[in-house]
Amino acid sequence: MWIKICGNTNLEDAELAVKYGADAVGFVFAESPRQVTADTVRNITAELPAAIEKIGVFVDASFDRIVETVCVAGLTGVQLHFENNAGLAQRVRENFDAQNRSGRRLRILQVLHFDANQNNFGHHLKEVEKDSAIDAILVDSRTATKPGGTGIAFDWKAARESFAREAGHLRLVAAGGLGPENVTKAIEILQPWGVDVVTGVEARPGKKDPARVKTFIEAARSAGVQLLAASC
Repeated sequence: MWIKICGNTNLEDAELAVKYGADAVGFVFAESPRQVTADTVRNITAELPAAIEKIGVFVDASFDRIVETVCVAGLTGVQLHFENNAGLAQRVRENFDAQNRSGRRLRILQVLHFDANQNNFGHHLKEVEKDSAIDAILVDSRTATKPGGTGIAFDWKAARESFAREAGHLRLVAAGGLGPENVTKAIEILQPWGVDVVTGVEARPGKKDPARVKTFIEAARSAGVQLLAASC
């Protein structure tokens, strides 16, 4: 089970995620109470182990801004929220594949929002699946004003049916409204490749609660082991 602790704003919180066994830490470069600058993140990522993934979250950002931020901040992946920018992921992929000297490929996640209309969601999944530049889909909830980080869960049971039918080869990451109290149930229902959390492990916006980070990671890891055992 791939586990990402997102919305980090300081080194102490990012180190908490590493300490308790997360696979990735996320940094928000879009308008948000958790928004950070590339320079701030550079100072954080420089202190983290090489093995931990450092994912930048971008909402309707330009190609140039994404490339510059990845390089300055020392990121190993990007999470893209966009509605009408066909080809962006492919441009980002080609740019960093051409520059790759470390052997570590930039991870690209595309965000999709699950809604009650499963036909629309299934259509969007099929469209994303055609894009070979994308490694995984992060399925999130949204509100009229927030494209993510809402703390609101989507309909897991309805989404699970769509995932199983439409997702194909792409890895699926569940997000939106997850926390220590419900991540086990979400994994049981959705059977995702990974999980992502922001608000569910915070003491306040932009500041993590150490106990909740620890409990979330332990619960997600345990549920992932159970899921793997059940599939054998």
